[in-house]
Amino acid sequence: MTTDVRSLREFKMPDVGEGLTEAEILTWYVKPGDTVTDGQVVCEVETAKAAVELPIPFTGVVESLHFPAGATVDVGTAIIAVAVAGAAPAEAAPAPAAVAEAVEAEPERREVLVGYGPRTGSVQRRARRTNGAAAAPAAPVVSAAPVAPAAPVAPVVAEGERPLAKPPVRKLAKDLGIDLRTVRPTGPNGVITREDVHAAATAAAPVVEPAAAPVAPQAAPSAAEQPALPVPTAAGDVRVPVKGVRKATAQAMVASAFTAPHVTEFVQVDVTRTMKLVRKLKESGELGAGVRVSPLLLVAKALLTAIKRHPEVNASWDEAAQEIVIRGAVNLGIAAATPRGLIVPNIKDAGAKTLSQLAVSLGELVETARQGKTSPADMSGGSVTITNVGVFGVDTGTPILNPGEAAILAFGAVRELPWVHKGKVVPRQVTTLALSFDHRLVDGELGSKVLADVAAILEYPKRLITWG
Repeated sequence: MTTDVRSLREFKMPDVGEGLTEAEILTWYVKPGDTVTDGQVVCEVETAKAAVELPIPFTGVVESLHFPAGATVDVGTAIIAVAVAGAAPAEAAPAPAAVAEAVEAEPERREVLVGYGPRTGSVQRRARRTNGAAAAPAAPVVSAAPVAPAAPVAPVVAEGERPLAKPPVRKLAKDLGIDLRTVRPTGPNGVITREDVHAAATAAAPVVEPAAAPVAPQAAPSAAEQPALPVPTAAGDVRVPVKGVRKATAQAMVASAFTAPHVTEFVQVDVTRTMKLVRKLKESGELGAGVRVSPLLLVAKALLTAIKRHPEVNASWDEAAQEIVIRGAVNLGIAAATPRGLIVPNIKDAGAKTLSQLAVSLGELVETARQGKTSPADMSGGSVTITNVGVFGVDTGTPILNPGEAAILAFGAVRELPWVHKGKVVPRQVTTLALSFDHRLVDGELGSKVLADVAAILEYPKRLITWG
């Protein structure tokens, strides 16, 4: 008689951003009893940076979901248990006290989802509160057996070397939260294969000893466990919890406004020629089939050209070293309003792109943001930002710097206004630009030159060729 050996594997909430400590479960795509396969997306979570879909790194049958949708879970906490067939049960696990001592004694190490590499060191987590009382995490229902902590995996490659792997394998490792530096390659010439990544993911997954009693099916969340919805008060007020992207945005803007000394300058520009060029590029299709052309594209290219002429504006302030860091690449951020709040994804090394490449990157960035699929990696490392307030019919504003950046350009609405052109007052297409900059990094002369260059290019877009 053959015994079906089964073991329970728990998938823990990964660090889906850079140093984040918690995430909210937005949606479960599976339920107890469902069969899941290696790499299948089982849920969507939202962090302070973005919404991210989580793939599970092993195959089996879902035993339980430890938290309902709407719950906020600490990084490193098990969120789902899966019964895996064909694996031997774990050896005797240490007593709970010994486990606690081991976790306390060793520095914490987590695998991350988006490819930032492992972090070491303890992280302070704030206590979550509900109606003034600390909220305890939902108790796992799969087993009372202790889980042995996974031992840290030593890097396989030498410090500074890049592991050898093809792009699809790198993406798989990124999705599964595996650091390629810790994967032992079996491919020819030391190349990491998909099987190597799967093996590393399986080894990293904690194994739980089966409970002596059968696993109880998970009950449906009670009304008290369901995520709270905003309910009007007797006076008609509605209180909306501040969390996720909106909370992170609020904290970042307050920190920026009271850390960096802001200066904002304004200029009105005749963009009639730029608007004609936009129409011409749309009609001709010379930037490529299906490529979206908009005034924002030419504003972005004008700003990148101005930065090329004045690279000192592409900088950041290093408080610890008391140094100004002039960035080598321009990671151009585009402020995007989404249902989850304002986010600022950026186009990496935008200054090195042609107009056609920039148009493609801009289109992909906007579409990804609208779908709510922007990854934390796409929102990190920005150096200069554009905010297009003109799409709301607003003439201009005083934009607040994205933290860590030296400048942000506001692009206002394009309106037909009376304008002196060739000695006559005629209707022209006019917009207002506003440039905010960190006065520690950018003085009035540099900021004025950058803004004047952007305005001059938009007035005569042929300068994109002569200045570029």
